[in-house]
Amino acid sequence: MTIKNATYVKSSEFISQCPVHRCPEYAFIGRSNVGKSSLINMLADNRKLAKTSAQPGKTLLINHFIINGGEWYLVDLPGYGFAKRSKTERARLEKIISGYILQREQLTNLFLLIDCRHEPQQIDLEFMRWLGESNVPFSIVFTKADKLSRAKLTENVNAYLQRLSEEWDPLPPHFITSAESKQGREDLLAYIEEINKSLTH
Repeated sequence: MTIKNATYVKSSEFISQCPVHRCPEYAFIGRSNVGKSSLINMLADNRKLAKTSAQPGKTLLINHFIINGGEWYLVDLPGYGFAKRSKTERARLEKIISGYILQREQLTNLFLLIDCRHEPQQIDLEFMRWLGESNVPFSIVFTKADKLSRAKLTENVNAYLQRLSEEWDPLPPHFITSAESKQGREDLLAYIEEINKSLTH
């Protein structure tokens, strides 16, 4: 798949405010500072599409981007697990996230981003469990692959998959990516294209 153009559409707090259309939506989510905006910009081949920030937790709304004039939508969701926010703010973000994931009919696949440098985090494992119990189709995207040697990357990813295999059979699809080197870009876009084709048959 080639992304010819990616355009920001709007930011919404509630799904009732989200764009009205019948196209598939692919949403991206992860803990704060996982490299979500950088990955989205790498996928779209547009460094200025999603706003990146040195300060984690910058995305506070549901951000819609239209791809190739309406083939599909890319959705940037707020991060989760940002401890420095107030209880009220965390509750608001959880409501935004769960509202979109559980109620948005156009959601076709959720890409859950995981920083490959870290061991499995309880908050991510619990989030995946919730997705599974809610029957939400999702895939795992390991980010920041360029920060590790090839051997360490393989070791970390395998350790993560081993941990997941204790609860998941089969394992969710997974991708290894780097916003810096564009590793995984073609694989992710091919996966989206494959799902899109399956929807038209």
